[in-house]
Amino acid sequence: MKTVSLSGSPRVSVGKKGATSLRKEGRIPSVVYGGKDQVHFSISENDAKKLVFTPNVYLIELDIDGKKSKVILQETQIHPVTDRVIHLDFLEISDDVPFKLSLPVRLEGFSRGVRNGGKLNQNFRKLRVFGLAKDMPDAVSIDITPIKIGDKVRVTDLSVSGLNFLDPKNAVVVGVQTARVIIEEEEEEEEEEGSETAEGEGGESKGSSDDKAPEETKKDE
Repeated sequence: MKTVSLSGSPRVSVGKKGATSLRKEGRIPSVVYGGKDQVHFSISENDAKKLVFTPNVYLIELDIDGKKSKVILQETQIHPVTDRVIHLDFLEISDDVPFKLSLPVRLEGFSRGVRNGGKLNQNFRKLRVFGLAKDMPDAVSIDITPIKIGDKVRVTDLSVSGLNFLDPKNAVVVGVQTARVIIEEEEEEEEEEGSETAEGEGGESKGSSDDKAPEETKKDE
C-alpha cells in the first residue's frame, strides 16, 4: 500500500465554533482514534482533498506537532451542498494488529466476452478486507481477460495472501452479460426469417389457384 506523509496541528478548541473558525481558515477539523487517547487536530483543506478525492487508499504517516503515528483514513464527512470536506476521522494502526479497510478494485486486461460484443458490469468499486498493514495491496486486482459472456467473478473467487474479504461471498464483483443490441438483432433476424417463410407459403397457394383456372374453362367449352 502506498505511503504518504501528512502534517497536522493540534486543536485548541474542540467545539462547533472552533471547527467553524478552522474551516474559514481553510483547515479541516480531524480526529485520530484507536490509540490510547483520541487526538483532535486539523489539516489543510488541500491535503484533505488529496486524501478524499482519489480512488487510491494510503497508509498515512501523520505528524502532529512532532508526534508521529501511522494512520488510515476511516471516515469522511462532506457538505451536502458545497461538496467540501468538513471533517475527517483517522484510525491509528499497529504493525501487528489487523484492521478493516476498503480497497479499490482494479480490472486488468480486455474481457473475451466484451470482445465478442458483451457488456461489462462492475458492481463493486471497492471491497472491504481485514488484515495487517504489511499485507495490504494498493488495490484488489482482477484479470478479466478470460471472462466470457455469462461469466461472473464473485467475492469467493478472489484471493489475496493474508487478507480476509468481508463482503458477502456470493456477491458478484464483475461480470459480462449479453448486450441489448445483440438480443435485439437476434430478434429482428428471427422476425425476418418468419416473414420470408410466410411469403413463400403465400406464393405457392397463389400459383396452385392459377393452375386450376384453365381446367374450369375447358369444362365450359
